[in-house]
Amino acid sequence: MTTLRAFTCDDLFRFNNINLDPLTETYGIPFYLQYLAHWPEYFIVAEAPGGELMGYSAAVLMLCVFTVMGKAEGSVAREEWHGHVTALSVAPEFRRLGLAAKLMELLEEISEKKGGFFVDLFVRVSNQVAVNMYKQLGYSVYRTVLEYYSASSGEPDEDAYDMRKALSRDTEKKSVIPLPHPVRPEDIE
Repeated sequence: MTTLRAFTCDDLFRFNNINLDPLTETYGIPFYLQYLAHWPEYFIVAEAPGGELMGYSAAVLMLCVFTVMGKAEGSVAREEWHGHVTALSVAPEFRRLGLAAKLMELLEEISEKKGGFFVDLFVRVSNQVAVNMYKQLGYSVYRTVLEYYSASSGEPDEDAYDMRKALSRDTEKKSVIPLPHPVRPEDIE
């Protein structure tokens, strides 16, 4: 049976099988520790019966606006207090089992409890598997962010979709009305 539990410092040394995927953004250990210290409730790991890590998510609830890794951020006054999915990754051998959907569901529940208006995430425009999965989970493209992802080996930078899902606090669904034009990374709050 799969166990969903809080991410721990020890997991930093056990999740390479998840992070080695070319579409998974990887970060330095201080970045993960910052999320673990500031938003532990948003840092969740899925563990297989044998103890191997299957996936993780990280998110934040942000004042203004999984693995699951995330945070909370944004401004309540401007109806931008929201949960932000920083990372969602499932090891290749555990994909197509519904783990990503379950991790996202947990993140959305946490964001609801914290009074968020919406949950957002950034995804590479070229990652159509992920884009389609998020659409199936109720997310829509809010805006395109030009050259959001840095490229390697001389390739051009890649655009991202900022995808959002309104939560119950956003009764008029204002947070998901698409912007009519793309933005640049420096234009994002």
